[in-house]
Amino acid sequence: MDTLGTLIEVYEEEHHPIPESSGVDVLRYLMEEHGLTQSSLPEIGSQGVVSEILNGKRELNVRQIRALAQRFKVSTAVFL
Repeated sequence: MDTLGTLIEVYEEEHHPIPESSGVDVLRYLMEEHGLTQSSLPEIGSQGVVSEILNGKRELNVRQIRALAQRFKVSTAVFL
């Protein structure tokens, strides 16, 4: 069983690697999956604040990360 597990892991890493992504990339993905707009995220702030975060002009802070993790039921680590 261990050998089979190792072979599957090696195959998946070689043929289906998980791309590196930032917290903003994850946020974009979650917004798309849930059909949300920038104004649909009041826990982050105004539409302007969300826009600045998505455009890299501002970073997510700890309060925003916790609120997003709770809303989407994911670990806070995905936004770091």
